[in-house]
Amino acid sequence: MDQTTLNYIVVGLSFALYFGIAIWARAGSTGEFYAAGRGVHPVLNGMATGADWMSAASFISMAGLIAFTGYDNSTFLMGWTGGYVLLAMLLAPYLRKFGKYTVPEFIGDRFYSTAARVVAVICLIVISVTYVIGQMTGVGVTFARFLEVDVTTGLLIGSAVVFVYAVLGGMKGITYTQVAQYCVLITAYTIPAIFISIALTGNAIPPLGLFGDHTESGLPLLTKLDQVVTDLGFASYTGHHSNTFNMFLFTMSLMIGTAGLPHVIIRFFTVPKVADARWSAGWALVFIALLYLTAPAVGAMARLNIMDTIQTGEVGSPEGNLLYAERPQWIKNWEETGLLSFEDKNGDGRIQFYNDKNADFASKAEEFGWAGNELTVNRDILVLANPEIAQLPGWVIALVAAGGLAAALSTAAGLLLAISSAISHDLVKSVFNPEISEKGELMTARIAMTGAILLATYLGLNPPGFAAQTVALAFGLAAASIFPALMMGIFSKRINSKGAIAGMLVGLVLTVGYVFTYLGMFFIPGTNILPNTPDNWLFGISPASFGTVGAVFNFLAAYVVSMQTEEPPQEIQDLVESVRVPRGAGGATGH
Repeated sequence: MDQTTLNYIVVGLSFALYFGIAIWARAGSTGEFYAAGRGVHPVLNGMATGADWMSAASFISMAGLIAFTGYDNSTFLMGWTGGYVLLAMLLAPYLRKFGKYTVPEFIGDRFYSTAARVVAVICLIVISVTYVIGQMTGVGVTFARFLEVDVTTGLLIGSAVVFVYAVLGGMKGITYTQVAQYCVLITAYTIPAIFISIALTGNAIPPLGLFGDHTESGLPLLTKLDQVVTDLGFASYTGHHSNTFNMFLFTMSLMIGTAGLPHVIIRFFTVPKVADARWSAGWALVFIALLYLTAPAVGAMARLNIMDTIQTGEVGSPEGNLLYAERPQWIKNWEETGLLSFEDKNGDGRIQFYNDKNADFASKAEEFGWAGNELTVNRDILVLANPEIAQLPGWVIALVAAGGLAAALSTAAGLLLAISSAISHDLVKSVFNPEISEKGELMTARIAMTGAILLATYLGLNPPGFAAQTVALAFGLAAASIFPALMMGIFSKRINSKGAIAGMLVGLVLTVGYVFTYLGMFFIPGTNILPNTPDNWLFGISPASFGTVGAVFNFLAAYVVSMQTEEPPQEIQDLVESVRVPRGAGGATGH
């Protein structure tokens, strides 16, 4: 059986599973559509949260970014994992205690203001739309390679799959589909990693293999990798080369952005009790850790495999580089997608893959007869190409294809539900038509979901960057707008509606303005005001790191405005106290 047929069979079976679950778990009420009837077991919810969380950015892009940058991109691991701890400890139980369906609903009720609710909806839509672009990018990359269709067709297929199980099942269908998707994606991620770890280090546990010895050379794996990349002018893999201040801000932005992501927070509204929300967060951390402990090993080993594939002999020797005519099949496969390309700049028929931006290495490259780097590799292909690079069996390659799609589709569905719920429940039901029937609200939610899917598909056709980079911007927006409002809403009785609205607007406007200044309107190149280079960044702060600064200004604006205006009503202060100290709540608190 050829590889394409095998890919279609495995991916088709996974899609059939998702459709079957959607039909079985069809939502029949708004409670099931928004919160799965609040009947999801904590372990299953933890697994679904893991799938909701581990998006295309985690599955497809993160290891690629780590592979091509090394230690400096470990910020993705630290920020995203740390953010889940914040979410579990500071937000999830209290928001579940409040007992609402959506994040804007909590903000609207806590700050006793329809305006605050509408501002929260705006923030949610901006965050979720930015985030979903990265997921659609992942869908396009995966389909383009493994199902041998163009990116547009791939996006349309992926959108159709999401449409069936998300519009039909709502949160109930999405939850149980995500449980299945987690099983698919974690299996697809770890099996190739185990094979490759055994091949390179003899250790079947990838995180241990990362710190083990390279079988062929006898050197520690990371030492061998450092040696290979520095010989070709690249920065050392294990060294720190970036702005430490910016690195700190970026990590913080990912952390507090994680804790402020609406599509993740609503997962904790699906469990029966507050205690279950804590357990769900704990289980989610366990399930996420399985992938996040493996990702650094995947990145390092894949980078070494790629370098060894291209650099077949001594650096600078006439026969040291791979002949293009003898390139392996995996390079040919990915060339067809346009995500990997070769340009023979010196006409020798061999592939030179090196850092031609390194001024210190330029003289050596000139001596070797090299005229510039000739291989361009899109970082989003690395995890998907990894099994082919390592020459693993065809069924492993097919499994990775299904896993990449599962990761992208699971998160896309959660984001689209957050958008749909905000429109139908927080705008139509609460602002424009409070008398709408439950049946009418459910229909509105499904129509809103359909519109969100169409928008996400359109935006996915023109993504601004690698999946993880696009997603990082969404985290910055969540950090600057939603997270401070939730924290102050739970832990401060003094912050009033005027302060919350001012804080969210200040944080959102500052962050969006900063991002647009350097990345352009809707991230379109050529529309940026200033070049997106470290020399132009304010105090060396990158657009992806600015969410932390936006959060600080959000807190400050909310505090200053609240101190200059009236205190919240007493019943609101009592509400905050009851949410934070759940005395006498019986079954609602898990006591």
